[in-house]
Amino acid sequence: MTSDGAQGLAAPSVRAASGGGTLVELRNASKWYGNVVAVNDITMTIGPGLTGLLGPNGAGKSTLLHLMAGFLAPSRGEVLLAGMPTWRHIDIYRRLGLVPERDALYDFLTGDEFVYASAKLHKLREPRAATRRAIELVDMAEPADRRIQTYSKGMRQRIKVAAAFVHDPEVLLLDEPFNGMDPRQRLHMMDLLHRLAAEGRTILFSSHILAEVERLSGIVQVIVSGRLAASGDYRHIRRLMTNRPHVFQLRSSDNRRLAAVLIGDASVAGVELDDGALTVRAADYGEFTHVLPRLAKTHEIRLREVLNTDESLDSVFSYLVAQ
Repeated sequence: MTSDGAQGLAAPSVRAASGGGTLVELRNASKWYGNVVAVNDITMTIGPGLTGLLGPNGAGKSTLLHLMAGFLAPSRGEVLLAGMPTWRHIDIYRRLGLVPERDALYDFLTGDEFVYASAKLHKLREPRAATRRAIELVDMAEPADRRIQTYSKGMRQRIKVAAAFVHDPEVLLLDEPFNGMDPRQRLHMMDLLHRLAAEGRTILFSSHILAEVERLSGIVQVIVSGRLAASGDYRHIRRLMTNRPHVFQLRSSDNRRLAAVLIGDASVAGVELDDGALTVRAADYGEFTHVLPRLAKTHEIRLREVLNTDESLDSVFSYLVAQ
């Protein structure tokens, strides 16, 4: 990566880290509608585990998910699931489950009937047992016999997840899965996704709430204006942003003396001491984290807290979108 741009930011390969499993791959994939380019020359690999798909509204996230799900044909390039093209390859749906953002449900059906219909469409051997398992998985057993038209937004989301998971797919694509869920439902769904990912499934979810993505997964794919702006562990991405100082808050046995020691070091871009609170802007993350304990030991200053205040997904996202 160059120090003045976000393109090319990448952490170690997800595929290498995962050690195998079902992969979703895009190879120089583009999708355009007339003169409008929704997805522009994207190459990425989504492997087993949880991956967050981020981007501002209109960035191309839903188009990307629909390409992966085989609902759209790429205008150029390839979109593959387990090595198979997703477009016009019906066999992928045995391995894939999709939860679209759009709330298009058959309101006259009960939740149980809706999930059962999905099980029957997949021609499962035991559709009734699969339906019951999927509904219990999303904590919807109690209201399963009610018509969907009586469901809250969060309940509708959960029954959509049950229908997408009824055939026990290896890959789950979730477009804004937490929409309308209350805090308890969100926690339950997060726990479920963690458990499914731990079983080796490949799960890609989009969300506009950064705290949700940060809590669920460190691995992100960031889409800006139809292009892949960054890929990998967001903490690693943040450390590659060499033109943006890292901000640390320090507590020590002698903050004033530590400030005087640090201000002369080449790894430090600035020091601020306000009412005893010490804030340091590090010009070089790696060098500073090595220098700090050495200088503290040399000058007999005890470090009580070292907090990197801007190594967050919000920091990464705001930087990339602003480019």
